[in-house]
Amino acid sequence: MSHSKIYLSSPHMGGTEQNYVNEAFETNWIAPLGPNVEGFEKDLENYLGAETHVAALSSGTAAIHLALILLGVERGDEVICQSMTFSASANPIVYQGATPIFVDSEPETWNICPNHLEEAIKDRIAKGKKPKAIIAVHLYGMPYKVEEIKNISEKYEIPIVEDSAEALGSSFKGQKCGTFGDISILSFNGNKIITTSGGGALVSRNLKHKEKAIFLATQARDAAPHYQHSEIGYNYRLSNISAGIGRGQMEVIDDHVVLRRKMNDFYRNIFQKTIGVELFTEPTAEYFSNHWLSCILIDKRICGFSSEEIRLAMNENNIECRPLWKPMHLQPIFKNTPYYGEKVSENLFKIGLCLPSGSNLKNEEKVKINDVLIRFIDN
Repeated sequence: MSHSKIYLSSPHMGGTEQNYVNEAFETNWIAPLGPNVEGFEKDLENYLGAETHVAALSSGTAAIHLALILLGVERGDEVICQSMTFSASANPIVYQGATPIFVDSEPETWNICPNHLEEAIKDRIAKGKKPKAIIAVHLYGMPYKVEEIKNISEKYEIPIVEDSAEALGSSFKGQKCGTFGDISILSFNGNKIITTSGGGALVSRNLKHKEKAIFLATQARDAAPHYQHSEIGYNYRLSNISAGIGRGQMEVIDDHVVLRRKMNDFYRNIFQKTIGVELFTEPTAEYFSNHWLSCILIDKRICGFSSEEIRLAMNENNIECRPLWKPMHLQPIFKNTPYYGEKVSENLFKIGLCLPSGSNLKNEEKVKINDVLIRFIDN
């Protein structure tokens, strides 16, 4: 039995990443750009389909920031953002001097609620401030209500930034997440389905979006023999070494998705007879989640224990678990920010728990997780 720490979601190498990195060293492509960057972008474009264009960047946060710039978000504007998400979804709004307008979740996918979204749009317009963009997130790999959100976006002519940081490999009605937004973003942080150590990407069907994103991500250098800049730029491009890791990861992405989904089945078997514990899963067959993280909701009134009690019991056995994302409208930094909704995201945060879900969990680690959970439930 392993006594080392079992992490929530650790990097999982496929074995060929080193080949791409070695090639970069052998050909002296250690500079930020190089053939691995273009190759990684092409790999992602082929994987996503839908005539997408991909710009490889240093992080998913950078991708959201550039997406907002491309959509014309400026100081004084407002951007609607799903409240239940990681802070990286919302922070770039503030980078631009704009104001986030947070919207509650719906209980089926835990993502932005169409009803409260439309309520927010109507109210902001009535106040003389039509939102410039909508940031919708596929939480924990679960697609948001794609058709409903798109209909609202088109009705009010407000573009969607699709935050697919957690959802590479997920799909809705057979179409890959990362292809539904006017601009979409991906993340390759160390805990994601695939990793480049750190990294992200901007995705669009509009080639000009990719070209402009790359221009801005490379310090907005004008076409001149000397260094000339007519716009503010950023150091947001993915390095050739990191992209090499990504190319190797793309060879195993489908395997990683299968293994993550098997972890969801693993937890279903553990909790299937425990009344009061609900495993987060797809609401209908139209949704396909990569189950980046497997999550549960615990009703203490029924089962007699709380999510925090499980977390502490797992922690005592060196097993990492984590509460769900704390909604942005509850964060101290955003305490005075407008919010539309009820308490769906708040209640999810109070009773939810993320469980170890890595695609590289060993059998002995699964046995330990199973034993600790069963022992806790029985006691």
